[in-house]
Amino acid sequence: MKNLIKKFTIAVIVLSVLYVCYIAYINMNGIIIGTKVDKNNKNQLVIEEISESSYGQFVGLRQGDTILKINEGKPTEKHTKWGYLSHINSLDIIRNGKIIHLEDFDLVTLNRPYSFFLFVLPLVFYFLSIICIFYILKVSKIRKSFAGYILILLLLDISIAYISAGGPFRGHRINRYINLFTFISSPILYLQFIQGYLKEIGKTFLNSLIFFLYIIPILNIVIEFIGYNQVNYDILANINLVSFAALTLFAFISIYFHLNKYKYSEHSFILKLLILTNTLSFAPFLIFYVLPIILTGNYIFPALASASLLVLIPFGLVYQFVANKLFDIEFILGRMRYYALLAIIPTLFIVGALVWFDLVKIQMNPARQTVFIFVVMFAVFYFKEVIDFKFRLKRFSEKFNYQDSIFKYTQLMRSVTSFQQVFKELKNSILEVLLVSKAHTFEVASDNKVIYLDKQEIEPEWHLYQKEFENVTSEIGKIIEVNQGFLMKVGERGGSSYVVLCLSNINTPRLTRDEISWLKTLSFYTSVSMENVMHIEELMDHLKDLKQEGTNPIWLKKLMFAIEEKQRSDLARDLHDSVLQDLISLKRQCELFLADFKKEDPCKNEVQDKLVQMNQQMSDVILMTRETCHELRPQLLYDLGLVKALSKLVAQQQESAPFHIRLNTGRFTASLDLDSQLNLYRIIQEFLSNAMKHSQAGEVLIMLISFQNKIVLHYEDDGVGFDKEKLNEQSMSMGLSGIKERVRALDGHLRIDTSVGNGLRADIEMEL
Repeated sequence: MKNLIKKFTIAVIVLSVLYVCYIAYINMNGIIIGTKVDKNNKNQLVIEEISESSYGQFVGLRQGDTILKINEGKPTEKHTKWGYLSHINSLDIIRNGKIIHLEDFDLVTLNRPYSFFLFVLPLVFYFLSIICIFYILKVSKIRKSFAGYILILLLLDISIAYISAGGPFRGHRINRYINLFTFISSPILYLQFIQGYLKEIGKTFLNSLIFFLYIIPILNIVIEFIGYNQVNYDILANINLVSFAALTLFAFISIYFHLNKYKYSEHSFILKLLILTNTLSFAPFLIFYVLPIILTGNYIFPALASASLLVLIPFGLVYQFVANKLFDIEFILGRMRYYALLAIIPTLFIVGALVWFDLVKIQMNPARQTVFIFVVMFAVFYFKEVIDFKFRLKRFSEKFNYQDSIFKYTQLMRSVTSFQQVFKELKNSILEVLLVSKAHTFEVASDNKVIYLDKQEIEPEWHLYQKEFENVTSEIGKIIEVNQGFLMKVGERGGSSYVVLCLSNINTPRLTRDEISWLKTLSFYTSVSMENVMHIEELMDHLKDLKQEGTNPIWLKKLMFAIEEKQRSDLARDLHDSVLQDLISLKRQCELFLADFKKEDPCKNEVQDKLVQMNQQMSDVILMTRETCHELRPQLLYDLGLVKALSKLVAQQQESAPFHIRLNTGRFTASLDLDSQLNLYRIIQEFLSNAMKHSQAGEVLIMLISFQNKIVLHYEDDGVGFDKEKLNEQSMSMGLSGIKERVRALDGHLRIDTSVGNGLRADIEMEL
């Protein structure tokens, strides 16, 4: 059966080429079929025979007419082809001794507007169909597809119906029969292709009833042949149009019924696409030509114009058959609803405005019309842009919407906290955008062992792609296409790779360049998100371990001390800029008041003494506030470094300390970062504070030395000391715990040597 249909198809292709060449020759030479001419004894052209279907009779020619002039000149051999009139724009004839001028030959002249619809557009459509046919033959040869040959016949049928449509207008009767059969049989071939295509994917559609439908176009040809000279032309035309309309509606209802019956099956979207192409392709021809002719005898748009959308059927099916993928029907329907809503607004506005202008007799010249329509369309497009941006993530289906899907995916990735969430959002994005039915995630170990991660779902037949799993792990974003989909590496952890397997239930999509680019971008975003999640998980695990151990890591201590120093700095700035300035201002006011105060009576002297005392107290508060600001933020350390800041610190402490302080920094030449300098400064500050509060010492020695790759800080006093066995208790009371934490932040070591009555010695070592 397949060999027979193949041979039949090739034969039809050859015959169609010959037929199109014949039609092209007739059109390019403007031959009027059925109007035969011959020369009389006076060497004049005489119309010897003219058929009732000839275009010559339609324009007014009669048998026996003698032709005097053709196109305002003497007749030549150019004006007769195969014995028929050709290349005619106008005629001057003699009939019964009277000269008659005829010039209504538009349909046989290529330089008229009719030629575009009657010849140019059909011829272009035919050549495009031939190109598609070569692709289908190549694919059908590989797949050995029976439906492919039916699709070729459908393309040829519609092409021949289109290109032969001009034949009846020119009085070509054979063309009329060819056009009639191909025109009425196109819905039948369409149903046959759908039946064959669905059968190849394991689905059933209708039955052998389709073959009996060919009785209808054959019956129409018989009626046309018998009633050609006996029945009115309009009646015959209505019979043919009713037949075509009935077959078209039958095809539409059959597909719709099948969709309703299997609306939850995997191939339902194929039927949705077929219903859409049916509606878009046949509806204009039915609504604007067929039904008006049947009901009123007059059409809204001519047949050739309203039937132009029939090309959507073959080209849509060719795309599906050759590219192995279907249009996103939900996306198309969403766009149609959206643009229909947008189009109705300017349509109603423009029509309403024009009606109102006509009622009030307002004349609009072309310039005003242009400005008016431009303003309306500008407003519509601006409104569309606003709506598009506002609802960019949810206005239609996500299919093929690469830019918005990437934006949406990056927004979702901001909130994920686990690998499972990353894989879930990735699979949802792929399923929303690409024409795949299922997406699965796998882990491929370093020894190429494949582990299925989606345990809650049915495990696919991934063993068929074992070799592809091994090859896809070489780099992030690598894609390998397989029989029913593709594999893509999206991340790695340790020696393992994470791979997504995407499959289609019905078709086997081949990825386009845009799809591959989008998938690679998606995989890179996924890889970054997985790394972030991995770092977060490691950090959380580390923090849990530290919590169990009861110690904080060095980096956390550094961070805490950095935050503490920032808070000290902010507090010092606030004190200096607000409290201290207010105190200084208040003190100056008090001093000015005292300067003007006169001693005249004892009461005034008593008030003056109080003011002097208050002024002195304010001076003490100002001094203490300045010292506090300096302690909170040692500005000298920021400006001149650690050594100068320590010298000033010791000098300030010496003024109030009951012991002698010796500071030795002569051998300190190390270059430290600001955080390390601040920590050393705070450690020495804490040692001096402890000595003031607890040591009862007479001498305190502080040495800061740097040599080779080390820094050593030595503290020593001759105070009361404490019991070393009670070091932890003393650490809390004497503030040594803070010193220990800062030493740990410096990644250093602290050694304390003390006993009751023998003072305190502490050594701190840290690496540069």
